[in-house]
Amino acid sequence: MKHTITAIYFILCTTLLYAQSGFNIISRPGDKRADITYNGQLITSYCYYDSIAKPFLYPVNTIDGITVTRGYPIAPRVGERTDHPHHVGIWLNYESVNGIDFWNNSTAIAADKKHLYGTIRHEKIERTSKSANKAQLVATSNWYNNQGAHFLKERTIYDFTVQNNVVIIDRTTTLTALSEPVVFKDVKDGFIAIRVARELEMPSKEPGVFVDAHGNKTKVDPSSGTNISGMYYNTYGVKGDSVWSSKAPWAMLKGVKDNKDITIAIFDHPGNTGYPTYWHARGYGLFAANPLGRKIFSNGKETLNFSLKPGGAVTFKYRISIASKNMNPSEVEALSKDFQKR
Repeated sequence: MKHTITAIYFILCTTLLYAQSGFNIISRPGDKRADITYNGQLITSYCYYDSIAKPFLYPVNTIDGITVTRGYPIAPRVGERTDHPHHVGIWLNYESVNGIDFWNNSTAIAADKKHLYGTIRHEKIERTSKSANKAQLVATSNWYNNQGAHFLKERTIYDFTVQNNVVIIDRTTTLTALSEPVVFKDVKDGFIAIRVARELEMPSKEPGVFVDAHGNKTKVDPSSGTNISGMYYNTYGVKGDSVWSSKAPWAMLKGVKDNKDITIAIFDHPGNTGYPTYWHARGYGLFAANPLGRKIFSNGKETLNFSLKPGGAVTFKYRISIASKNMNPSEVEALSKDFQKR
């Protein structure tokens, strides 16, 4: 009897370990999300909530469970900024697509202004796969204006891997025009982005509106914060606020959160339109790559106004890496070169 109990205990422990080993994808359609875990630890969730005007990844965690994304507006945390409620997790959209603003849409938009904004509606999770070293989620979505006109189809492949304790998210998005031309006008707000936690913002003396301990919005002087530690760098050594409107194959944000060094990097791919991308990296926590707003970032020296003919398609590939360690430029460059081969 004793040996039988021991054997059962061993099998249960082994089964539990196996279930938590490597990657797993847990579909939760009732909650409108799918969780991506690694060794039992949540890495992120693919979310398609009705309250948010696009699918997105949220929260985003390091391999050891440090959350690098802002909680607001979904789960506000004490001391967070309450600006830009459309900045949620990791997402991809754009400010002007056939004159419709997809970037800025949120519950904060007044009803009489809603016709100016578009929504990306999740259609379905086409498939998922997982193994010890990799997970993949493929999803489709549709881009609509506020009158319900559907003019752009999206298919996105998310590939999740872990290398040397660095979480890597490769996103491959194909956008297909339907029955009419689609024009992405040169504008500032776009294209792939992450909104980071308060601790990873750049230090600033500008006042802002923050969430207090009771969940109320309160004006606070951010210069009083001692744990604000972020700093941007690009491929060529440009740093700080100067990364905004610079052009480079990759950029990274380094800081400290929960007493751990954090490095977040975004990588452009040579096959993308507008490579190397311009960077829309702001000190208040928006970290974005915008390859389509060239007239804005070049002060009028370049113009793109990228367009698709009816039935035409374009594919964008991006990589985002998240690490709870201080990565040097050569390590980030190695991830870039690896990505460029894909």
